Parts: sequence; structure tokens; C-alpha cells
Amino acid sequence: MNLLGSFARAARLVARDAVRASRRQARQGARNQRRPRAQGPSAGQRAHTYLGPLPPPEYSPAADRVPDPGEVIWAWVPYEDDPARGKDRPVLILAEHEDGLLGLQLTSKNHDADAEQEARWGRYWVDVGSGGWDAKRRESEARVDRVLWLPPAAVRRVGAALTADRFAEVVAAVRRHRG
Repeated sequence: MNLLGSFARAARLVARDAVRASRRQARQGARNQRRPRAQGPSAGQRAHTYLGPLPPPEYSPAADRVPDPGEVIWAWVPYEDDPARGKDRPVLILAEHEDGLLGLQLTSKNHDADAEQEARWGRYWVDVGSGGWDAKRRESEARVDRVLWLPPAAVRRVGAALTADRFAEVVAAVRRHRG
């Protein structure tokens, strides 16, 4: 009887462990499904760094839900060190170019304190203020040394427009850093 009791107890423990493992896998699978995709959109919908000459930017925002120069849109932007990965972020549109858009990524991180370190890495930022592109209306900065080309399909939504004066300041900073 003692041997049979030990065998029954061992069988219960094995069954319990199997059920727990199954639940753990189900929870992990659900968590993975909720995570934002790191790979971003398909290749035809991806932004990429644009190294060509900058066409003349023309401030022309219009309240028509179509992205125009001077407006901030949201799009998936690849990381420089791993273009297969990136994140959804605001982008200031500078110009239309080659069936797409040229723009600058924005961030709500203040780079004033680490401007020297950023410059050592070739990254330069200019303040653009706050606007409707950020639900919390945080102050934003545009990265002026990295121009992005975006296909129209990359645009997730139009957020808001900069003022004409602020847009001109950003364009001047881009020209200073691009030569």
C-alpha cells in the first residue's frame, strides 16, 4: 500500500507540474502577442535615411489629413544601428520628394544637457516646441543631421503643424549640418 501511495503522489505532482507549465506557456504567448512588433512595417512601407540633396523645403500645411511640409506626422522610424528594428515616432515633414516625403524624427527627450556627447556621435538637435502631435504636449526636439525618406504608406497619422517661423529655423539648422 505504501508503494501505491507513493506512486499516486508522484503522478499527481507530475500532472500538477505539466498543468503549471502549460499555463505559463499560455501566459507567455499572450504577452508576446501584446508586445509592439520590433520588425516594423513591410519593406515597401519603411522609412530610411536619405543622403541625397535636400530639395527646397516649402512650408505648406493644410488641414486635409494629407501630410504636407511643416506638419508633424507619426510613422515607424528605423534605428540607425539596426534598420530592421525601430519605433513609432513623430516626424516633421520638410518636403515632398521622389513619390515620398522627407522628414526629421522628433523626440520629447531634452538633449540640451548632453549636446556635447550627441555632437561627438554626429547627432544634432533643435528645439521645435510642443504641439498636437504629442498628447501630453511635451516640448520636442528635431534631429537635424538625419533626414528620412518616407513612402506615403509609412504615415500613420498627421499630428499637427509647426509655425512658419519655427519651420524656417529647423530648415536653417538642417542646412547648417548638411553643408
